[in-house]
Amino acid sequence: MVHVGSSLRHSLAGGSRYAVSEALLPDPLAGSDEYASAVARLAQDHGAEVLLPVTEASALALLERCDSFPGVHIPTSELDHFRRACDKAAVLALARDLGIAVPGQWTVTGELGHPPEIPPERFPVVVKPARSIVGPEGKRRKVGVRYAPTADRLAQVLHELGPEAGPFLIQARIGGPGIGVFLLRWGGEVIATFAHRRIREKPPSGGVSVCCESVVLPDPLLAQSAALLAALDWSGVAMIEYKCDARSGESYLMEVNPRFWGSLQLAIDAGVDFPWYLVQAALGQRVEPVTQWRVGVRSRWCWGDIDHLIARLRHSRVDLDLPDDAPGVLRTALSVLVPWRPGQRSDVFRFTDPVPAVRETVAWFRAL
Repeated sequence: MVHVGSSLRHSLAGGSRYAVSEALLPDPLAGSDEYASAVARLAQDHGAEVLLPVTEASALALLERCDSFPGVHIPTSELDHFRRACDKAAVLALARDLGIAVPGQWTVTGELGHPPEIPPERFPVVVKPARSIVGPEGKRRKVGVRYAPTADRLAQVLHELGPEAGPFLIQARIGGPGIGVFLLRWGGEVIATFAHRRIREKPPSGGVSVCCESVVLPDPLLAQSAALLAALDWSGVAMIEYKCDARSGESYLMEVNPRFWGSLQLAIDAGVDFPWYLVQAALGQRVEPVTQWRVGVRSRWCWGDIDHLIARLRHSRVDLDLPDDAPGVLRTALSVLVPWRPGQRSDVFRFTDPVPAVRETVAWFRAL
């Protein structure tokens, strides 16, 4: 049985017919101790055997208080390993040592001071805080990727993010499609694999995938992704994100997300049920390795896709920090407004389980 806890009063998962109950929880960003205590009470009330934190903030909160969950499995790596996997600077340094291609980059550490001297021809650049969740317990906040087309804009972005979000990785921007490699590693063995390519994202310059497609996983990407997780001594699910350079064809490691990902439903629809395998592994059941899936399955997050189109219609390419190879507005509109195509499934709406989509639609219009 699945019990859902969320800081949203009407969460999507809580509305699913497959959830037997839903509970309102504190926001883990606002207070990780309060969140962990509430989850511990919920787990005890329902006799939970496995806890599946879905976000980085919730995973950190539970791992920091793992002694509050005796007899309950939290199927991910221990806290120190989790934090290291979340540290973009540490992961990219490790990847470089393993011979994995990473973008050209500069690092700003400690107090911001002056930005590094970057040759003008290397702009635009991508500014990445080393961690996605920063700040002390009780005052944590999420920080995301920013873009800087010039040195002056780079200095401004660093100032806006603030020293608390440092150290910062400043990377040369790679033009080309995004490839996600998804692995479940348990007991030192990779037991499930999957891959997709990103078609559209929210925000349009790069972020959450709103339209993506299952693809063949090249053997070199699988081998180096597995080697990276092994070097991290990782247990659990992880997404390893790459950018394939449109000019050279080389794939560059962007980051590792050591948790479930936004396009998880695509993997399930294509035949790789990561949550089920993870729970079985956590409970000590043998899971036969899963290395095959249906290629060409497409998943679309409808309201996220509409948000992508609205952003393209309201803002210029420059304002949105779009790469040169981004499709034009007309082509984007035609793609987004086609309601269905062969092999495409909705990320949220299912005829047999419609309530999550109804909740999302109501929330979307309220947000307008």
